[in-house]
Amino acid sequence: MEVDAPPQDARPQGWHDLPRRGRGLSLRTLIILRWLALTGQSATIFTATVILHFDLPLMACAAAIAAGVLFNLYAASELKTLDPQPADGRRTALHLGFDMLQLTVLLALTGGLRNPFCLLLVAPVTVAAASLPARQALALGFMALVAAVALFHWSLPLPWAKGTELDLPPLYRFGIGLALVTGVVFTATYAWRVAADAEKLELALATTQDVLQREQRLAAMGGLAAAAAHELGTPLATIQVVAKELSRVAQGNAALAEDAQLILQQAERCRDILKRLSQAPEDDGALTASVSLRALLEEVIQPHRGFDLDFEAVVRTRSGERPPQVRRLPEVVHGLSTLVENAADFAGAAVRLEAVVDAGWIEISVLDDGPGFAADVLPRLGEPYVTSRPHGKARRALTAQIAAAAQAATAGRRGRKPRPAAPEPPVAPSQGGMGLGFFIARTLLERSGGAVSVGSADQIDPPMKGARVTVRWPRPALESSQGG
Repeated sequence: MEVDAPPQDARPQGWHDLPRRGRGLSLRTLIILRWLALTGQSATIFTATVILHFDLPLMACAAAIAAGVLFNLYAASELKTLDPQPADGRRTALHLGFDMLQLTVLLALTGGLRNPFCLLLVAPVTVAAASLPARQALALGFMALVAAVALFHWSLPLPWAKGTELDLPPLYRFGIGLALVTGVVFTATYAWRVAADAEKLELALATTQDVLQREQRLAAMGGLAAAAAHELGTPLATIQVVAKELSRVAQGNAALAEDAQLILQQAERCRDILKRLSQAPEDDGALTASVSLRALLEEVIQPHRGFDLDFEAVVRTRSGERPPQVRRLPEVVHGLSTLVENAADFAGAAVRLEAVVDAGWIEISVLDDGPGFAADVLPRLGEPYVTSRPHGKARRALTAQIAAAAQAATAGRRGRKPRPAAPEPPVAPSQGGMGLGFFIARTLLERSGGAVSVGSADQIDPPMKGARVTVRWPRPALESSQGG
């Protein structure tokens, strides 16, 4: 079937592999944040030793800060090598883990949980919760818990004024650790939820923009359709005049007369299509009349009958009750007709239109016995100008008939017997498809309240080997209030 390409949005559902926040932070951002942290640590150490005259293990603290400086210099050199540096979740987790380890070492050297700066352990976990997948954020949260336990059991005394030692009881230190863990859990959960809500809004905005773009494209196509209907009117009238003349001069030649009649029928069908394209919506009041579901399916299939394909319409109800009456919406008729046309181009021998009705839904599936959807277009199914349409059976048959009619007319005028048609008649290049059919059909069907999905026809009973396009409406969206 012709496919125009999708949205398929196959998101993994595992908590450990959520796609959002998998991008992390850029390397440049991580470097800037670490420089700020190192500057704050250096200023604190300087204030405690030079201004407050606290007795700190200065060399050990300087070594911890120097390790952070060396790590940041290495990261800066990597940034220059690969610039611009994209965001990377694994790199972000590694950098935040190093920052937490370096901060834990500094806290252990300066009082552990008695040091009021132990509150800073909350920061890396909060950043991880806001920017990383759940698995990495939970790993950093567990690392913060281990750091709190380690600082409770091992740390140097809290630096204080010379000659004075501030010894806090274990119960107080336990309370500080518990408060730290509580803060980590609360702030990380809050950051996670805020980031999740922000992403939902971002996704909603992107979806809205996509819908607006679809509507704008469809509106533009409506204008093009009206212009095409106007421009094609004259050549179509010429075709009809020539076909009528051909029919008149073909008296006594049954085959030629039949071909001329076929041209007239197809030209009349084109005129009806152009008329529907150009008419105003307010002139379409009768089109929303109530019809039976089977009548709707037959109307969709009818224009495509007459070639070497078997078309079938099936209506089933879950509990065996009478199928409902439905509204004859123009967008539903046109959208389903396009899907059937696509199926006919890919089908080997049969196309089936199947409707299933249950208590809350009406589902219509278009199935064929062709090769199914191409793997290279499935990821983009639903976008315009993407097509894998071949020169289908219906189009080849129609082209062959028109070519045979033209050949017979030429031979008749010259008084010669027409040559037999070639076994493989050429197909007009313009009939390959522009990749707009599925896009337009999907937009129209979604506008009517339906949800479009694609898959394999072998999942249907009875199964077929080709492709399946399913449209599912809530019953109130399609069912007619006049039905019964």
